[in-house]
Amino acid sequence: MVFYRYYESGDERKIVDLWNETLTKDPITSKRFRNLVLLDANFDPKGLRLAVEDDRLVGCVYAVRRLLPMFGTDLEPENGWIPFFFVHPDYRGSRVGEALMKAAVDFLASEGRKHVFFASYAPNYILPGIDEQTYPEGFAFLLSQGFEKQYSPVAMDRSLVGYAPSEAVIKLKKQREQEGYSFATAQDQDLYEVIQFANLQFNPDWGRAIREGVLQGLPMDRILVARSGRKLVGFCIYGGYEGIPDRFGPFGVDPDEQGKGLGKILLHECLKKMRSEGLHGAWFLWTGEKSSAGYLYKNTGFEITRRFHVMKKTI
Repeated sequence: MVFYRYYESGDERKIVDLWNETLTKDPITSKRFRNLVLLDANFDPKGLRLAVEDDRLVGCVYAVRRLLPMFGTDLEPENGWIPFFFVHPDYRGSRVGEALMKAAVDFLASEGRKHVFFASYAPNYILPGIDEQTYPEGFAFLLSQGFEKQYSPVAMDRSLVGYAPSEAVIKLKKQREQEGYSFATAQDQDLYEVIQFANLQFNPDWGRAIREGVLQGLPMDRILVARSGRKLVGFCIYGGYEGIPDRFGPFGVDPDEQGKGLGKILLHECLKKMRSEGLHGAWFLWTGEKSSAGYLYKNTGFEITRRFHVMKKTI
């Protein structure tokens, strides 16, 4: 008989083992699970719901809500997230997944949440959303549980083997420098301004990624800044998420300065630095395929490698 409960100390190894047995295209290590889940400031054991039969873990759903604001005092009191779920193949179709998801959603509802998202949780999302091609059963399950597709970000990759910036990019950079723009690696004096710029112009998760990345050892020369005179107008980093050096981003340019190729220059400067470190590729998990950034990436040689659906359920 299947028994349902929430996480208890000592469950970690079983969760990681079942994760790797079921989500074979997205395996995880004990260290990553510890860092992304157990050490998350928003982690609550009651949100990590487990299905067990005869001391064997057969299913898991994780629900989380904000206990610590991402920025300022905003706890997003109406929102909750399901970052991941999985059920042992032998127990699919036996309503184990439905029972776990109901328990997870009920937990969020009991905490006053009205909207549940899969899986756009920041800061510690595993994937942006459900990969329909890789996990068609998972996508169908979410639909059956009342989740609806919101939008579909894409992941992109680019080989850096043989990479060098084009003459056109080099010429553009020189032109902008003659106009008073500068492109340089960040110094201590830049950090506060870059973090605030990322928070206010773009996404608080970006500012957090920079701040926590540096605290965890992100080299300053992996952060590039663009200025117009003394005014900060853009930034670009790599290696900021989980310390993975070939993971690119975040990356942004002041909306008032767009259309001048500053993003193109920053992107190529970043790729050049990545290649100089001996990296063979650059990748990221999340952009809009038809956004201005998406077009820039495609024109720079990035290719779409995965598509995800951010899903939402209203309680």
